[in-house]
Amino acid sequence: MTVSEAFGDVADMLAQMDPGKILALKPSAAMTDRVEELIYKKKNEEISPEERMELERFLALDMFINLAKVRARGLLKE
Repeated sequence: MTVSEAFGDVADMLAQMDPGKILALKPSAAMTDRVEELIYKKKNEEISPEERMELERFLALDMFINLAKVRARGLLKE
């Protein structure tokens, strides 16, 4: 099993628990602010290696949540 497949399996499980709640997930204002700050630093080449890793983790989390939302939408259409 690949990491992508594992993410897909977990996204499926989450979506099946309560598709409506998955679709309602939104980042907090603090999280949004932090990601915007990290993106600004990256664009201006002011980002540290630790901040780059933090940004990558936020982006991976966003990808995972979006995958779960896609699966949830599919379940609601059935």
